Amino acid sequence: MVEILRSATTRAHLAALAATQFGDMVKAVVDVRRRVMAIGGELHSDEEAALMEDGSAQADLWGINLYPAEPSDAWLEFDSMINVRPSQGNRTRRVEDAQRRGVIGEIVATLVEGGPAG
Repeated sequence: MVEILRSATTRAHLAALAATQFGDMVKAVVDVRRRVMAIGGELHSDEEAALMEDGSAQADLWGINLYPAEPSDAWLEFDSMINVRPSQGNRTRRVEDAQRRGVIGEIVATLVEGGPAG
């Protein structure tokens, strides 16, 4: 079930979610304009759809993976099929723009206690 985070959750919550899905990883989609994040989907596209139903614009949504047991410098991965969008200058699954990665990191740090600082 997709959950939209508007306020902070814990790494422990993410770890419990990971245990029921992928073992060590939680897929997430971040809205860089609204500064919210969806978690809990089987696919990034599930979370993307939930955020769009909630009022997000697709151009603002970026897929990431979170590894709650990893240290802060290694727990955030900028990789998702929804990130492939040549029309926005992103030609790979990775979020290529360093500034955008920084914004995503800031949002995750706000929404996950013990998250990365950017």
